[in-house]
Amino acid sequence: MHWKMLLLLLLYYNAEASMCHRWSRAMLFPAAHRPKRSSSLPLNPVLQTSLEEVELLYEFLLAELEISPDLQISIKDEELASLRKASDFRTICNNVIPKSIPDIRRLSASLSSHPGILKKEDFERTVLTLAYTAYRTALSHGHQKDIWAQSLVSLFQALRHDLMRSSQPGVPP
Repeated sequence: MHWKMLLLLLLYYNAEASMCHRWSRAMLFPAAHRPKRSSSLPLNPVLQTSLEEVELLYEFLLAELEISPDLQISIKDEELASLRKASDFRTICNNVIPKSIPDIRRLSASLSSHPGILKKEDFERTVLTLAYTAYRTALSHGHQKDIWAQSLVSLFQALRHDLMRSSQPGVPP
C-alpha cells in the first residue's frame, strides 16, 4: 500500500512540475497566447528568427516610431512599414507588450521571480517593453516621469539579470 501511495505522489509531483513549466511562459506575456476572436493575428508572434531579422528589429527601433493617443505604435518610415516583419512588429507592439504602469510592474515582478533563462520571444518582448517604457519616460513630466523611470529601471535590471545568467556556463534555459 505504501509503495502505491509513493508512486501516486511521485506521479502527482511530476505532473505538477510539468504543468507549472508549461504555463510559466504564458504568464509573462499572456496576450501573445490569447488572440482576440475577431482578429486574424498570429498566435505567439516572434520577430527574431535569424540575424537579418535581429538587424531589422534594430532598424525598426531606430526608425522614427509614432505612438498615437490610443497607444498604437506605428513606424513612420513607409519603406520599413511596408515590410512583412513590420506587420509582426506592429502586432507585438500593439497587442502583446504591456503598456500600462500596473501591467509593466506585473511583468517586472514576474521577471524577477522567473526561473532560468528567458526564451527568445520573451526576451524580445521584454526589450520592446523596455523601449516603449523609455519612450514614455521621455514624454512624461513630474511624478509620472518618476513612475515610468522606476518601471524602466526595473525592466533594465531584469534584462541585465537574465543576460548575466545566460552568460554563465552550465545554466539550463
